[in-house]
Amino acid sequence: QVQLVESGGGLVQAGGSLRLSCAASGSIASVSAMGWYRQAPGKERELVATFTRGGTTNYADSMKGRFTISRDTAKNTVYLQMNSLKPEDTAVYYCNYIAYTYIIRSYWGQGTQVTVSS
Repeated sequence: QVQLVESGGGLVQAGGSLRLSCAASGSIASVSAMGWYRQAPGKERELVATFTRGGTTNYADSMKGRFTISRDTAKNTVYLQMNSLKPEDTAVYYCNYIAYTYIIRSYWGQGTQVTVSS
């Protein structure tokens, strides 16, 4: 099992910034992918940004240039720096970890609320 602990959400005005963190612990795989998704009320969960199993980054088009994903591999932690926030960025942000072992397992954090006021 892998446990994910997210932090950093909150309320911010439009144009502001927030930094999310997600720390993974437990059965950390030697090959993994890790990143962020979000879900707004009444909408499906969507990709924000991830590190792929190969170590490259993948961003949703609408987040490119505003959001930056980074990581500290020694701490099994990923970060999401969100700048120029818009009201439409309001959502619950979820951390996702995929362990590539003899089977592929996906884990989700509990989610952290980000609210952007206009």
